[in-house]
Amino acid sequence: MIRTYLLAGAAVPCLLLAFPAGAQSRDTNDERTDATIVVTGQRDPLKLNDQAQAGSRLGLTIRETPASIEVLTQNELQVRGLRTARETFNDVVGAIAGNVPGNPAVVSLRGFAGNTVSILQDGVRVSASTVVQRDSNNWHYDRIEVLKGPASVLYGEGALAGVINKVTRKPVLGERHLDTLLSVGSFDTVFAAGGVNLPVSSTIAVRADASYQRSDSLYDVDNNDTFSAGLTASALWKPSDRLSLLVAVDHFEDRYDATYQGLPLIPSQYALRRTDAVTSANGLVADRALRRRNYNPQGAYSGADETTVRSRLDWSIGSGWTFALDLTGYTAKRAFLLADSQTFVAPTAVFPNGSFRQTYQDFRHDHQFWNARGVIGNDSVIAGLQNRFSLGVEHNDTDFASLRQTAPTSALPAVDVRGPAIVPLPMGTAIFTAGNVTFDSKLKQTSVFAEDALNLTPKWLLVGGVRWDHMELDRTTIQNVGGAADRNTPTFNPLSWRAGTTWAVTPGVTLYAQSTTAVSPVSSILLASIANSRFRLTKGRAYEAGFKASAWGGRASVTGAAYRIEQRDILTRDPTNPALAVQGGRQSSQGVELSGVVSPMKALRISGGISYTDARYDALSELVGGVRIDRSGNRPINVPSTTVNASALYTVAEKVTLGAFLRHASAFYTDTANTIRVAGHTVLDASLSVPVAPQATLTLRGRNLTDAFYGEYSGYPATNVYIGAPRSFEVALATRF
Repeated sequence: MIRTYLLAGAAVPCLLLAFPAGAQSRDTNDERTDATIVVTGQRDPLKLNDQAQAGSRLGLTIRETPASIEVLTQNELQVRGLRTARETFNDVVGAIAGNVPGNPAVVSLRGFAGNTVSILQDGVRVSASTVVQRDSNNWHYDRIEVLKGPASVLYGEGALAGVINKVTRKPVLGERHLDTLLSVGSFDTVFAAGGVNLPVSSTIAVRADASYQRSDSLYDVDNNDTFSAGLTASALWKPSDRLSLLVAVDHFEDRYDATYQGLPLIPSQYALRRTDAVTSANGLVADRALRRRNYNPQGAYSGADETTVRSRLDWSIGSGWTFALDLTGYTAKRAFLLADSQTFVAPTAVFPNGSFRQTYQDFRHDHQFWNARGVIGNDSVIAGLQNRFSLGVEHNDTDFASLRQTAPTSALPAVDVRGPAIVPLPMGTAIFTAGNVTFDSKLKQTSVFAEDALNLTPKWLLVGGVRWDHMELDRTTIQNVGGAADRNTPTFNPLSWRAGTTWAVTPGVTLYAQSTTAVSPVSSILLASIANSRFRLTKGRAYEAGFKASAWGGRASVTGAAYRIEQRDILTRDPTNPALAVQGGRQSSQGVELSGVVSPMKALRISGGISYTDARYDALSELVGGVRIDRSGNRPINVPSTTVNASALYTVAEKVTLGAFLRHASAFYTDTANTIRVAGHTVLDASLSVPVAPQATLTLRGRNLTDAFYGEYSGYPATNVYIGAPRSFEVALATRF
């Protein structure tokens, strides 16, 4: 099994014994060639003059792009101690993330969540983030790019609130270096990773990275062993400055035993350690005495096994013309076996502490996808004006089958709230009386897109783009008992566009503004019910204005943005027939964001970001007990109004580096009725890094040092809240040769 190979691959540190002592080393994200963490007065600390794949296909810098873009490099991920996708997304200004079992590392951004935030790997969107995203190890990524706001003009349906692009590490010609990281910490957590870059010839280089992480539970929850691993490898052939070919393979695995469903809320009169972390209109509270309890059956788990094979050809044709061809193949198998809800039952003689009755589900994904994208570009002077242009065509094909079996509360025995017995995993298919279907979806999509950036003056840039998608869905729901099938074959032809401008007011200050559109299905297009697949796509529009500035000789960078996003045609209830779901609901958000980095002295670096979001359902009603209830004016779930991220790094005598990291999120709701409120939280981490050799650094890190008890995210049902990990410590050794 490939897992065995991954375990072996994680032992890359052993290669140190055989690695040439005189090997050349360079880290493009650090001025030093050893592993010592030293804070320097880095120029352009927000990387405003770098290019970001997520923002455009025109080669625009972040400063030139009329949108908010945030980039986290691999070096920054390690300095901040961000190990997984969820931890990384939580560190993005204006975002929060959680590990909902059916959607690990789900993100809320700019007032929207789930399918409205697209996740890419090397610029390719496989499917909705709620289908494909996993809480994978960060080691394999050179950087994480976050484009905030609608991006359907670049990536098609689903990119309403933003795009997160995970850019894998690539080979570098002429370099021979080896990086490793080994850490051990609380909850018996072990992480090991290594990456090697090797020159084969003057025109060929290869790179391989392996990672392995295991823990009794990243949340410190009972019976929740976790495992994640990855293996990425790529080869680069660059026979000339005008031609390059990259071929790569990525494999990731994960498994979470007895999947953590979050802390079930219980009536306050039965709580032993009542907290104010969660408050509700009906008296449900979060009992800290249940902090480590896990009510899933023995053998229940969530896991995935996914492989991507891809290639990219870049050709500089001449006279400003370029051509790029991306080919991607992807396959994945996922499983979600868990008790998906807990219903509290008051104490009885059998269960004097109270009990939970639970429903149970067994969901599986069998997912195949391939994509081909060709883009031709031109950078030239037209009528004395610089103009950059790209035109592309993309086609992809998806084959997705999902077994979805649901059992009622009668399928599992009741479990004691305080001391849940180990319940065996239900066997056989007869228990799945609440639902036993297979979703069979085939999706073909062809897209044509174009972008243009015209310099009206050297300081004034106009940017525009348009994209047309033709989507053919063949959706069948098959009843596994009896074989009855319901089929729908809708087509969608959305058109998206973007228009924006940037103006370099001074050499260090750029102003920008843009208007964009986006489309998104009412639910995941591959998992939508037959009824939902018959609805048209929802439409979104956004307006944004902001600035990007560098000052103090490049030692300080600040960006700011104000925005408004509107989405219409979301599902609501028919006013004349409440039992009928119709399109006509509306949701919106508006807010401001501010990010900055400053190095007031060579040894000190301070960074931070703050966001404020005013999000609401402008028009929404739901059916509750057969009655239509108006939710207009309420706040969407898992959307805090305010988030704050801050960090400070200080190096003493160019050797020992002290770090402090703070995250804050204000309160949010777990339901559209806004009756269950999760209190805001502040989490403080700290680190101490010491060089133990010219090419090795030892880091001691403490997480959640105040041992805050807080709700991180809500899942399903609304009465389950994911509690953040308690105080923990780890020690890590990083090397660079």
